[in-house]
Amino acid sequence: MNGILGIELGSTRIKACLVAPDDPSTILATGVHEWENQFIDGLWTYSLDEIWRGLQSAYADLVANLGMAPTRLAGIGVSAMMHGYLVRDAEGELLVPFRTWRNTTTGDAAAELSELFGVNIPLRWSIAHLQQAVRDAEPHVPAIRSVTTLAGYVHAKLTGRSVLGVGDASGMFPIDPTTGDYDDELAARYDRLVTGSTLAVTLRELLPEVLVAGSPAGELTAGGAALLDPTGALQPGAPFCPPEGDAGTGMVATHAIEPRTGNVSAGTSIFAMVVLERPLRRPHPELDVVATPTGAPVAMVHCNNGASEVAAWAALFTRFAALTGVPLDADAVYDILFREALEGESDAGGVLAYNHLAGEPIAGLSEGRPLVVRSPDARLTLGNFMRAQLYGVFGTLSIGMNVLAEEGVELDRMSAHGGMFRTAGVAQRFLAGALNTSVTVATSASEGGAWGMAVLAAYAASGAEENLEHYLTGQVFHDAAAVSIDPHPDDVTGFAEYLLRYRAGLAIERTSIGAL
Repeated sequence: MNGILGIELGSTRIKACLVAPDDPSTILATGVHEWENQFIDGLWTYSLDEIWRGLQSAYADLVANLGMAPTRLAGIGVSAMMHGYLVRDAEGELLVPFRTWRNTTTGDAAAELSELFGVNIPLRWSIAHLQQAVRDAEPHVPAIRSVTTLAGYVHAKLTGRSVLGVGDASGMFPIDPTTGDYDDELAARYDRLVTGSTLAVTLRELLPEVLVAGSPAGELTAGGAALLDPTGALQPGAPFCPPEGDAGTGMVATHAIEPRTGNVSAGTSIFAMVVLERPLRRPHPELDVVATPTGAPVAMVHCNNGASEVAAWAALFTRFAALTGVPLDADAVYDILFREALEGESDAGGVLAYNHLAGEPIAGLSEGRPLVVRSPDARLTLGNFMRAQLYGVFGTLSIGMNVLAEEGVELDRMSAHGGMFRTAGVAQRFLAGALNTSVTVATSASEGGAWGMAVLAAYAASGAEENLEHYLTGQVFHDAAAVSIDPHPDDVTGFAEYLLRYRAGLAIERTSIGAL
């Protein structure tokens, strides 16, 4: 068995996906490990032990589902949630626990860097985390010799190479679109800024090497094979493609890497990626500019909070069903609740739902306070409640997308993927109404980024003799099944009314942070 393996470490699941080397649209097996971040000492993190335990568990689950243990692989790729802060010393040891994209403790640094660079640097970017540590004179700063993302860290442990795909790298530090590498002028500005601080090396010395899709990025070492498969069945030598972030794999998985295409990825967070035809006219705090896996500029609308609050309510209703003596599995509960949302009023009947489990920079919220709010005359039905919950997932996203529309950015195609789109025609329909544009969901959408990463690994293993877009069109999506939904006029009008109340109600959210 010489399949091609894609791995993605998402916020709630680590997923492994094995595809056929000659046809990456054919999925041979998948494996999953569920995990959750921890809030320790005021920071969101995952432990190193859990990272490796989770990777091994996901791979073992894939092997069990495949029915045989592969001894060799034709290619491997690693993806993970973007941004965050993983810093190591000269011996390669982690200096502080992994700080994820979800942390919002970097406000001062992000503001300082945005002004210095003349581009928006969000709180979650790796450079903001680094600069906040420098500003705070944290004791570990003098020992820092490398900074990377979660995908870069795992890739380095499996291959011995400190590299990143350009898409993931673009969430660490701004990329110069003319070179496809870090912006040298901005890097020089940063080095001048931290002159006299305890940071002992230049930024270029800290950051991983940047590679575009299709580039060779190392091979699985003997130690890496043992980390991934402790049984010893998997042998070293498999070639790696550049590690990528979950945004890049989402673009690949939805065939959205050309200008005027975009995609929405909905999970613990929710974000939209829109490939740009031209530079933005000016910086916007709601938008950051990252890159496709080939280095093309992308406007990203990133919201820290996605479908987790919907999942919490689904768990509550699952428990209620069990207590009635008519237990339902989670998929059945989601299907019932989502379809009931279609029975709700177009504006959710005056019910508001905020999904903010963590801080939400676009909404100006430093911390999370999930809330359901209604006036006395609101119509509280299950349909309205569930429609409000689903609208709430898209609330902050639509604020950022409205900024893109004001910039004159136009779309020919918007795709979506993620677990909340598994119930056909519900979340997809509401997203179309929220964005007032047609939304396409492919049958492979629920496989998500792990499959997108496997596709990138297959592209590199093929020799990358054609550009990535041609490869996707000819080798991956040539006969892909997909469903498109146009915006329903009532949904467009209803969501617009909901969003007006949603924006006004953010004052309640801000007050609740101080009160609760």
